Amino acid sequence: MQELPVLDSGVEAADHCRCEGGQPKNFARPCLLLLLAEAPAHGYELLDRLRPFGFEVNDPASVYKSLRQMEQDGLVTSQWELSTRGPARRVYSVTSDGRDLLEAWARTLEQNRAVLTSYLERYRAVESRESGDSTAQFQSVGARG
Repeated sequence: MQELPVLDSGVEAADHCRCEGGQPKNFARPCLLLLLAEAPAHGYELLDRLRPFGFEVNDPASVYKSLRQMEQDGLVTSQWELSTRGPARRVYSVTSDGRDLLEAWARTLEQNRAVLTSYLERYRAVESRESGDSTAQFQSVGARG
C-alpha cells in the first residue's frame, strides 16, 4: 500500500533531512490491522485513526483499496451495517490470519526498534564527543588569548 503517504511533514528533522525516511514499506497494512484489532470500523473512521501513525491520507480510495485487498487475502472480513442516518457502511474486522500477521509485524518492528536504538545511541555518542571536542578547542583557544 505504497500510495499511502509519508511521514508527517510537521516533524522538524524531516524538513531538513535529505534522507528518504518515513515508515517501513507497506506500514499502513499493519496499522490498519492494529486499528481493526482494537475495534471493528468502517473505512472513513480508519482514515482518521491512521493519522497518529504519521499518515495524512489525501486519497481515501487507497485505504478502501487496501481493505478490499486485505479482505481478499483473508486478513479482514467485512459486513454491511445499516445506519439510521445515511447510507449503509461496510464495517471491517480483523481475522485470525490478520492477527497472525499483526503479531509478525510487531516482532519485526521490535527488532527494527532495537537496531534503530543502537543507531541513535551511537549517533548521540558521536555528537557528544564532537560537542566535547569543540568545547575543548574553544577553551584552549580562549586560554591562549
